[in-house]
Amino acid sequence: MPGLLAKVRRKLTFLWGSHRERVTLSPLYSPDAADLDVRAHRDAAMAWLERAQDSGSDRGISYGVVFGSDFEPSYPETTGYICATFLEQKALTGRAELLERAIAMGDWEISIQLPGGAVMGGMYNTHPTPAVFNTGMVLLGWSALVRHTGEARFAHAARRAAEWLVSAQEPSGNWDAGNSVFAIQKATLYNVYAALGLCQLGVALGEQRYIDAAVRNAEYCASQQRPNGWFPDCCHSDPYAPLLHTLAYTMQGLIGIGQLTGRNDFIASAQRLADAQIRIMRDDGYLPGRQREDFSAAVDWCCLTGSAQTAIVTGELFLVTGDEKYRTAARTLNRYVMAHHDIRSADDRLRGGLAGSWPVWGDYGRLRVLNWATKFLVDALTLEERLSTA
Repeated sequence: MPGLLAKVRRKLTFLWGSHRERVTLSPLYSPDAADLDVRAHRDAAMAWLERAQDSGSDRGISYGVVFGSDFEPSYPETTGYICATFLEQKALTGRAELLERAIAMGDWEISIQLPGGAVMGGMYNTHPTPAVFNTGMVLLGWSALVRHTGEARFAHAARRAAEWLVSAQEPSGNWDAGNSVFAIQKATLYNVYAALGLCQLGVALGEQRYIDAAVRNAEYCASQQRPNGWFPDCCHSDPYAPLLHTLAYTMQGLIGIGQLTGRNDFIASAQRLADAQIRIMRDDGYLPGRQREDFSAAVDWCCLTGSAQTAIVTGELFLVTGDEKYRTAARTLNRYVMAHHDIRSADDRLRGGLAGSWPVWGDYGRLRVLNWATKFLVDALTLEERLSTA
């Protein structure tokens, strides 16, 4: 009996603490749902990413900010693909400092690369463990730097990372070993987005082995898809009710590899899942943040990160197919995300950063802005401007 009472007391204490956090912290993030100016939201998100880079003692990008707190340590995984976004924005805007920032990110990633070539899991730490997905994400950045600068040091680091990925790959094309210690080991089908980093490097360096390894993984991923478009084992935290975030990674990886290799079957595989998302999307652009295998909602909150990614996916599908439903979906998703993106906060640790969930107390990135959510919003809004002229 005393043990049961103690357990109940702990549960009540947790619930009260959670409620108190929600009441006191959620008002700190206050978007204006009527402000849907694409360029204003994109520029505010980019400015937040720059502040996130400048917040620490290294040149990585801070993981994010818990409401009411300071910037967290740098996150190697997402710094990798944010590097690619900075290079794209430099090309679009002509801002030379964005190239300098991207180079600094790439050099920081080199300085912390593990001896075997892999990238560490989690935030920057002094007891690193290798991770397949994180390595692929940094390859996206190094590959972009190879294309933009031609610098040998980025090609060398990227080759080391690619060799580690290829050596860890199973004959099936999957990665059963080498997944992050922060992930459920057998539920990482979304590693196909890491394979995209491998494929991009193969194209940049003319290395067919890397392209072939990426294709093997995409073939494995596509072979697991259910007839209704569902991908099983596709979440680092709950494979039975996966995040829209990781489902979207899967679509992005398949589309990217399909475009680079001419494999329209990969694009069609992503398209089946995107079509399922369009069918369940509300008129205002809301998608459930976790979904079951029949695409029913597993939660009552939105994963803003995954919604921004799905806007990218549907925008890319419009460019591939010309089907207007994809452009409409991309715009609708972007409007939902912008309506829940705070670009007016007086706190520059929050202003322009994108929260993980809406409502902000949802379980993904709870009461927190995230660097990768913000990056994907920049990408989605940049793509929207292309859709307007396509």
